[in-house]
Amino acid sequence: MIIRKTDLELLKMRQSGLLVHDILRACAEMVAEGVSTWDLEVVAEKMIQDAGAVSAFKGYYVPTAGSKYPAVLCTSVNDEIVHGIPNRKRILKIGDVVTVDTGVQLDGYFADSAVTVPVGEVKPEVAKLLTVTREALELGIAQAKPGNRLFDISAAIERHIHGNGFSIVREYVGHGIGTRLHEDPQVPNYVDRRNENPRLKPGMVLAIEPMVNLGHAESKVLSDKWTAVTRDGSYSAHFEHTVAITENGPWVLTRP
Repeated sequence: MIIRKTDLELLKMRQSGLLVHDILRACAEMVAEGVSTWDLEVVAEKMIQDAGAVSAFKGYYVPTAGSKYPAVLCTSVNDEIVHGIPNRKRILKIGDVVTVDTGVQLDGYFADSAVTVPVGEVKPEVAKLLTVTREALELGIAQAKPGNRLFDISAAIERHIHGNGFSIVREYVGHGIGTRLHEDPQVPNYVDRRNENPRLKPGMVLAIEPMVNLGHAESKVLSDKWTAVTRDGSYSAHFEHTVAITENGPWVLTRP
């Protein structure tokens, strides 16, 4: 069941979204050679605590992992697609890319966002991967308006990614969001006729998040049972925003 939010609920989600934005901005500004992914975690956790919020990720239980997620951030480096766990020993170096993904609950409502950040200068094909993935997200967001269907978002993302020669991760998709981190509907980054294709209505809120690989689409999960990586070792990029459908069009809750 898709839960539509009231105007008051959207304002509460907006506050969560702005906190997520501030956390990601602070982390992105820290990204540099010699910084560890744990350094980012420390800053993010303090910001969440100082705001009186609760991490959406830390303590989140996933049956397939058989454990609760141990951090407030997912920090996925290079061939890591999603759910990379911050680590004191994971030191960033020039040419890396790191996806920083986080979510918070504030006043009972969630927001979720992610950004992939280059560490210094990266190879041209990697820079293009980041640009195209970011563009795909914006094209998807532009379709998040009343009267469209969910697959209008999916198709816009899919066309741009495939049109630029990259591949779309199929095992992980976007989602509805509200009083729970994951709500209906699923938001695939490709048109999947096996999935529901509801008409978009005001009050729906979606976490739209293309995950895109430089090489092949296939992924696997490492022995930690959390970190998903590309099977061919190619780089991956991930950008995400929490977006409300309103009478006036898409409202991105996770940016000013």
